[in-house]
Amino acid sequence: MRHYGSFVALGDSFTEGLNDPGSDGRFRGWADRVAERLALDDPSFRYANLAVRGKLLDQIVADQVPLAVEMSPDLVSLCAGGNDLLRPGSDPDVMAKTLAGAVRALRATGADVLLFTGVDPRDTPLMRRLRGRFAVYYLHIRSIADLYGCRLVDQWSMQGLRDWRAWSEDRLHMNADGHRLVAARVLDVLGVPFDDWHKVWPERAVDPRARRREDAQWIREHLVPWMSRRLRGVSSGDGVAPKRPELSHWMA
Repeated sequence: MRHYGSFVALGDSFTEGLNDPGSDGRFRGWADRVAERLALDDPSFRYANLAVRGKLLDQIVADQVPLAVEMSPDLVSLCAGGNDLLRPGSDPDVMAKTLAGAVRALRATGADVLLFTGVDPRDTPLMRRLRGRFAVYYLHIRSIADLYGCRLVDQWSMQGLRDWRAWSEDRLHMNADGHRLVAARVLDVLGVPFDDWHKVWPERAVDPRARRREDAQWIREHLVPWMSRRLRGVSSGDGVAPKRPELSHWMA
């Protein structure tokens, strides 16, 4: 296990921590949870989180990656592309080339790089139709991780994240339980002792008719407004600044 004295997290809402509320009124999320655990082993540990909700891959590569290169941390996490894949006409092959260039730049600093596959979307209405597009991109991510010696956090295999009890009402962002599971998986990949990420949820009966009503309500109240904003070029991250823009000592 490598000792990590500094960690920079890059990405979108997933890494920013939506919807995992912290005690200070800001979102916490898996990255903060990982930083908190790493800080236990090093009082001088430093952490930055540059992630902003709604950001696309090109924006993350252009705005966040150069800052991380300048900071030259021991560890960088990069999870990007989910927002792109939901847009019409997105090309996972082109996206993978962009991601690979960012990974090369980060690895050139000597940092360990964490990459992520996403969760299998087959249980999500409408999004399941894009499952092939997601799968191609995630296979590219696995290849990039192999090519450049990155650490891979494979959420596709995390069965605990396929249960809606790990997600908030919008079904687009994890809740505290989901972020806790991801943090446990990340720390397992890093070889750091922490909680078990193999979550098994208690069985529960679901009325198919009630599920269909819930799905229709979710599409109407959450998915359609989200897609409408994307098509209009409006992002939930417009005007939002990173919550930890500087590489500074961890303080819970």
